[in-house]
Amino acid sequence: MISRQIPIAVIVCAAFLMGPQVSRSAAQEIMPAASASPDMASRVTLAPSPFAQLVKDAQEKVNPQQTAPQQPPAQQHGQQPTATPQQTPQQQTPGQQNGTSHDRLFWALPNFLTVENAENVPPLTPGQKFKLVARGVFDPMEFVLVAFVAGLGQASDSDSSYGQGAQGYAKRYGTAYGDNAIENFMAYAVFPSILHQDPRYYQLGHGGFKKRAGHALSRVIITRSDSGQTQFNYSEILGAGSAAAISTYTYHPQNERSFGNVATTWVTQMGWDAATYMVKEFWPDLRKKPHKDKQQ
Repeated sequence: MISRQIPIAVIVCAAFLMGPQVSRSAAQEIMPAASASPDMASRVTLAPSPFAQLVKDAQEKVNPQQTAPQQPPAQQHGQQPTATPQQTPQQQTPGQQNGTSHDRLFWALPNFLTVENAENVPPLTPGQKFKLVARGVFDPMEFVLVAFVAGLGQASDSDSSYGQGAQGYAKRYGTAYGDNAIENFMAYAVFPSILHQDPRYYQLGHGGFKKRAGHALSRVIITRSDSGQTQFNYSEILGAGSAAAISTYTYHPQNERSFGNVATTWVTQMGWDAATYMVKEFWPDLRKKPHKDKQQ
């Protein structure tokens, strides 16, 4: 009995002595697992229930608008979002779009038949040609210019048959205005409409002085057709010649009614037109120069 009880007692005593150590080691092994449970829970993903998809499909069939994803208004109607259009740095003015101009030489004199930096412009109709010429002829500054020319004639006593004083000045004023108006209508409205030629001046705008000056002077004998083809400027030649004949044989003094005076007036008017083309060619450079000086 004693021999059997001794091993049992030894085992009981050993268990009694080693019990706390075993319990502590077991607790240590269990505690990390317990502390790691949140991480393990965050990594665990539950498989979707097969009934969840059935419920979702049933909801979509009952009320599809609430389950559909929200989209911008443009995309809901099958439209692509459009970007806001931006203006280009250089845009044509309304005058350039219809082939006319609102410019003024020296910020005063009408310059409505000049086109700058516009190659592809629509042709002018006969009505537009007459309208543009009338705008220039009846512009208030045109009356001021004619008054200045008449004053020069009065001071130099040109056409002495007119005399001096208010009556002489009025005759010179009427003659100068009539010569200018008739020549403008004949050379830039009547003959361009009949011959289908373009009465506008197209500025070259690039190159050296000689090149641009040659371009301006050549416009007296070279012009464009309404279709854009280069042609001999019959409108200028015939318009200036017919205007000189009309004015000479209608309201000029009797002693001036001769072919020689017609030829003189003819050449003088074409010379004025050539000088005007020169001013039109280089005026944009002069007009832009003050703005460049202010920017600097």
